[in-house]
Amino acid sequence: MNEHSPSRFVAIDDLDAFPAHLRGGVVAIGNFDGVHRGHRRVLKTALAQAKDAGVPAYALTFEPHPRSVFAPDKPVFRLTPPAQKARIIQAMGLDAIVSVPFTRAFAGIEAEAFVTDILQSRFGICHAVTGYDFHFGRARRGTPEFLSEAGAADGFGVTIVTAETDESATAVSSSRIRAALAEGDVVLANALLGYRWSVEAEVRHGEKRGRDLGYPTANLALPAETQLAHGIYAVRTCVDGRWIDGVASYGRRPTFDNGAALLEVFLFDFSGDLYGKRLRVMLAAYLRPELRFDNAQALIAQMDRDSAEARAALASLTPLGSLDRTQNGLPGEDAGA
Repeated sequence: MNEHSPSRFVAIDDLDAFPAHLRGGVVAIGNFDGVHRGHRRVLKTALAQAKDAGVPAYALTFEPHPRSVFAPDKPVFRLTPPAQKARIIQAMGLDAIVSVPFTRAFAGIEAEAFVTDILQSRFGICHAVTGYDFHFGRARRGTPEFLSEAGAADGFGVTIVTAETDESATAVSSSRIRAALAEGDVVLANALLGYRWSVEAEVRHGEKRGRDLGYPTANLALPAETQLAHGIYAVRTCVDGRWIDGVASYGRRPTFDNGAALLEVFLFDFSGDLYGKRLRVMLAAYLRPELRFDNAQALIAQMDRDSAEARAALASLTPLGSLDRTQNGLPGEDAGA
């Protein structure tokens, strides 16, 4: 953090509670779902501007996702719910995250009012940083060009960050990451994120079939809008601050009840009561699709093979970058920035 920031990161979800010590700072504006490589270019640019000016840097984002407000019957598959998003932004070194409650009334604010009432009057910004595709205000009239012109007229700086592209020169986006996860392409999703994706949920009681099969699992119900490919994954799970390797199944258990989708996690070399605990499960590799077996013996034999494959995949993990190492408890040298 820069020299003028407080020692503790703050998360703010009420504009009326915006703290005085953040006034005059640099704001990075965007939805930042996933906090992927492109988002982090925006956030890093804001950090650099703040360091040069000796002022705080913070992220301005919106909850819930705007698309979920305008199409509530089709809620967005969130890559990083609010708590996870805040944790990553804190790890990057920003001083705060401001999560504006996004409603239809807020969406109806004129672009001029967003600049004057929020960025200037409320925040007193010295500089704003956004991505090339950020829009704001009623009818999305607030374009990056609009913001740049407002800054030039009103005396605050504006930096528009260009698209981050992958090795195929295709823009990194949250939509691409969601699509990759839906197809089971964990490698691509994690590469676009720049760190390995994880989910968080509380362990719930299940049918305890895994225990009878010799594979007791922690059962986690993910949000209904989760579009993760059904199948078997090599995973690492954070239990009370300790990372443990394992193998997980996400799906409907076609061999048994074909019920609602669950994430069932088997932790290697672990014993203990997990009920009621909130776990973070990091997906390292997709091993195979979900299958139906004729009997329990065939399923157990496949689970043995899955476990061996998962152990092999996890044994060779290298951090994708410093964020992957710190967020996912990975030892060793970073593979990238």
